[in-house]
Amino acid sequence: QVQLVESGGGLVQAGGSLRLSCAASGRTFSSSAMGWFRQAPGKEREFVSAISWNGGSTHYADSVKGRFTISRDNAKNTVYLQMNSLNPEDTAIYYCAGDTGATMVRIWVFIQGRCDYWGQGTQVTVSS
Repeated sequence: QVQLVESGGGLVQAGGSLRLSCAASGRTFSSSAMGWFRQAPGKEREFVSAISWNGGSTHYADSVKGRFTISRDNAKNTVYLQMNSLNPEDTAIYYCAGDTGATMVRIWVFIQGRCDYWGQGTQVTVSS
């Protein structure tokens, strides 16, 4: 059983930055690909970014490429999402999720939102 707890969300002005953290419990974290999703009000949940077990491979949605950076620290059982140049369209609840089925990123798992375990989410609000 893996539990994920996100933190770091909040209110920020457009152009600002936030760093989200996702702390994991459980021994499978370090061997799992991990990712971030978001869900804006009235919209479906969407894939944001994913990272392989050792951080050697990363993937981003086009909407965040060049602005967001995903990373992980397996010693701390934590995955991060550094978000820069935020704009109001980034306002959403951000969720951390993991795929225990592979160490590398199976992008179809993340695109389809078929991760094994999920956090409760953290709210990010970007004001204009």
